[in-house]
Amino acid sequence: MKEYNSIVLLGPTAVGKTYIGVQLAGHFGGEVISADSRQTYKGLDLGSGKDLKDYFYQGKALPYHMIDITDLSQEYNVFHYQQDFYKVFDSLTKRQVLPVVVGGTGMYLDAIVRNYQLVDVPEDPELRKELSTKSLEELGQIYLKLKPDLHTKADLLERERVIRGIELVLGHQEPKRSELLKGMYPRPEIKPLIFGTSIERSKLRENIKKRLLERLDEGMLDEVQSLHDSGYSWERLEKLGLEYRWCSLYLQGKVESKDEMIEKLYIAIGQFAKRQETWFRFMEKNGVDINWLPAVQDPQVRLQTAIEIASKYFS
Repeated sequence: MKEYNSIVLLGPTAVGKTYIGVQLAGHFGGEVISADSRQTYKGLDLGSGKDLKDYFYQGKALPYHMIDITDLSQEYNVFHYQQDFYKVFDSLTKRQVLPVVVGGTGMYLDAIVRNYQLVDVPEDPELRKELSTKSLEELGQIYLKLKPDLHTKADLLERERVIRGIELVLGHQEPKRSELLKGMYPRPEIKPLIFGTSIERSKLRENIKKRLLERLDEGMLDEVQSLHDSGYSWERLEKLGLEYRWCSLYLQGKVESKDEMIEKLYIAIGQFAKRQETWFRFMEKNGVDINWLPAVQDPQVRLQTAIEIASKYFS
């Protein structure tokens, strides 16, 4: 029988991961480690779906990690996440607490599960100045020449992402790796039992629309406006994508009506969910063993299935 020392719960947006993950952690005496690229930022609450009110098990608050650990003045990336994750994971296992990783950011999850060998590559102002004169199509061609094995074309759709990709590839080639590795936190032994959760496509679309309208009612537009008022540029907020991008465009008057903003954001979130599922399939093709829970709407059914399987390995 395989031995595991952690649980990972992954899946696309709007499938109830937080509830299942929190209850799973509570059942086995664990704590949650978030794997969401936007939940790391302070102030991104409604738009990133932190749902901190759901971090309770049997009436008691359940500890969580990797949420609200930086602010928008910092560019937090997968390297930073991996390093911070290692520290949290090490701390939990030393306390004999089960780490339960919950999230949908494919690259963050993949970096942990498949042990990406990353180094911290700073921004290169000279390179960025040179690339600034090129079109998105030209940038994409450069990136593909440098990284022909790029597995998702979604990485070619945003200018900043393409530029950063080029920067990372070149940065890994040029520095002395041994020098960059100095001071990095050593990787702990991570042996995860991995669960995947999703639901039928039409139900997922219903969940996305329902959750979007709820977050708007709760004040998501006010949240974005407040972030801008506190000093963050519209450009910075737009770079966060999805809710923050479309709310920012609407607040600037670049989208004609609130209804149009809602519809375009709804479509964008649906497309994002498809990209998440594509990434998880890519992980499976690369040898990651994912135990997919029943694709039913009721999260309680999926939770019980996960508990039954995990009970074979964790007491």
